[in-house]
Amino acid sequence: MGWRGVAFVKGHSLLTYQWAYMNVKRTHIVIPYQLAVEIDTLVGKRGRSAFLTQAAEKELMRLRQIKALESAAGSWKDKDHPELKEGAAKWAKKLRQEYDARFEKLTGR
Repeated sequence: MGWRGVAFVKGHSLLTYQWAYMNVKRTHIVIPYQLAVEIDTLVGKRGRSAFLTQAAEKELMRLRQIKALESAAGSWKDKDHPELKEGAAKWAKKLRQEYDARFEKLTGR
């Protein structure tokens, strides 16, 4: 069976984690003393694992996004998108004007 970690900041729930039927791994990490004090001040000692889990998940997502952006670098070719030659804002404005004109024609408004 799992456990539920809840961290509070001044009476407000900052984050909630549930590990009801999820595999978890107990691990030992070493962090600077002052960092542990700051975390405990915000979320309490009982909320430390949930806080660090959330922080690690956010950082992993950020790093995966950076990796995806780096691997996609160079895949956009201006020659493949001549409609954007004068800028995306101008292209979007033109699309909206075409839509408005079509709408007026169909509805008579």
